[in-house]
Amino acid sequence: MEADLLGEPYRRRTLELPADNEGEVVATLVTRDDSPSTGPAVLYVHGFSDYFFHPHVADFFVEQGYAFYALDLRKAGRSMRPHQTPHFVRYIPEYFAELDLASRLIRSAGHDSILVYGHSTGGLSTSLWAHRMRQHPWLSGLILNSPFFALNIGEAAQRLGTVPLDIAGLLAPKQVLPRGGPGINVQSLHRDHHGEWDFDLAWKPLAGTPIRLGWLRAVDQAQKRVRSGLEISAPVLVTAAAESWFESEWNETAHTADTVLNVEDIVRWAPGLGDDVEVVQIHGGRHDLALSQLGARKLFFSEVDAWMRRHHLLP
Repeated sequence: MEADLLGEPYRRRTLELPADNEGEVVATLVTRDDSPSTGPAVLYVHGFSDYFFHPHVADFFVEQGYAFYALDLRKAGRSMRPHQTPHFVRYIPEYFAELDLASRLIRSAGHDSILVYGHSTGGLSTSLWAHRMRQHPWLSGLILNSPFFALNIGEAAQRLGTVPLDIAGLLAPKQVLPRGGPGINVQSLHRDHHGEWDFDLAWKPLAGTPIRLGWLRAVDQAQKRVRSGLEISAPVLVTAAAESWFESEWNETAHTADTVLNVEDIVRWAPGLGDDVEVVQIHGGRHDLALSQLGARKLFFSEVDAWMRRHHLLP
């Protein structure tokens, strides 16, 4: 373990993973030295064009009696290497390798259960992984923060568009989709723009990480699997903003809505994750509910706390 960029008490460990066609692949497991060494642990998994920079999330879980761990997934944040295409995978289950390894390391460190927290694309990945791990009693629950369950296109267009996307993603996987200027979501977050948070704009760029056809195909395939229904055995909390807002020019509304995903899609597909799924919408919430303005942020954490209490997940 080495010192982490967040400073004390955070430390990190590089996880060596099988190489892919770009070469060496690693993930990074971040932990807090001052969190409990036994008992339950939480594993935080970020989304696309993102990484772990959320000490206040760690604070919340440590105060609840949990040990805290976070993954920077392959080709993201601390795990990015110069020869790699940022965040690029051909199949979402590629992430299972680091989720498997991280969960083994956490349990071998003395923790008897793991509560998984996934944001956005991390919520998509961890949903599929939790379904795969449904026979393991140490997986105590799944908290999804604005999970990415559907592309932001109409249902009819989605049906028509999936075959061309499937072909295009195979034939030209690294072809970049056109994009506009600065992203509204990151503008609303970063303290140098309209927000209150400090993070590395090289790892979470203002205009977003380029979206490539192969990655989009991988997401589409994973979302179809989620929408066909999963059998997650652990309790699931799905959280989303109360409304979405999509515009290309800055407006203060960006502070109180999801500017990335359609929240109606999240609410629609959440019940198919398993037999014990609760859905909560946060008024005034952003896409990353933990980075919402203070009132909505407090409401988000209070809903997580209440859900944990209802399911007897507090040590």
